[in-house]
Amino acid sequence: MEWNQEQRVTLHGFNNLTKSLSFNMYDICYTRTKEEREAYIDYIDEQYNADRLTNILKNVADLIGAHVLNVAKQDYVPQGASVTILVSEGPIVEVPNESYEESPGPLPEAVVMGLDKSHITVHTYPEFHPSEGISTFRADIDVSTCGEISPLKALHYLIHSFETDVMTVDYRVRGFTRDIDGEKLFIDHEINSIQNYIPDEIKDMFDMIDVNIYQENIFHTKCKLKEFDLNNYLFGYSKDSLSAEEIEEITEKLQDEMDEIYYGKNINKLR
Repeated sequence: MEWNQEQRVTLHGFNNLTKSLSFNMYDICYTRTKEEREAYIDYIDEQYNADRLTNILKNVADLIGAHVLNVAKQDYVPQGASVTILVSEGPIVEVPNESYEESPGPLPEAVVMGLDKSHITVHTYPEFHPSEGISTFRADIDVSTCGEISPLKALHYLIHSFETDVMTVDYRVRGFTRDIDGEKLFIDHEINSIQNYIPDEIKDMFDMIDVNIYQENIFHTKCKLKEFDLNNYLFGYSKDSLSAEEIEEITEKLQDEMDEIYYGKNINKLR
């Protein structure tokens, strides 16, 4: 069933469906020396420190029309950061008609709808492998809402907020609410893929795989960047300073790393 402003199901009490979005992004880099690895970790810690992550999550709260009740944030030693925001139902400023459609946007300049008691969290995981020369930064963001609004409306903004080589997105609707006749509603909006909420220009940049369990309202999408330019993965120098053999070796290591994250298995170990 497709909802719009004129055709709304009247509920018995509060819409208590729980909608959870888990957004995981990975940034990959080749660091050939200890100094480069340490510099990369320092760069990531500076770029994605607790203060900046807090601003990103506050923008997510604004986007979905939430009031921030409490912020807990922490920068960790030697690296990494975490932020947790508790939010409550915010005022509905103006609900555009397109908010009822399956669409990617909007970005945070628009308040779409209100939501009820909820939370938004982010944790970062910078790490490196000392012998392989691969450094990886992962950020895990969870947006959990209770009520009418779907956190998928924040997905477009989250993708824009991070430099992403590989990302995985999970969305699940749990629980049920009732209409005035007592009939249970286990989902209150149509969805057949998370890709419905990703703009076409972003989808064109990524290879994507869906793994969905429709009868359980569980949706999963994996994305890997299509274009590969080695210069984007070297920290502090360009491929012009490398030999042809080094370019081939480093390219293979980086692409193996991205493929292994994307497919969830150790591809290079099978060779």
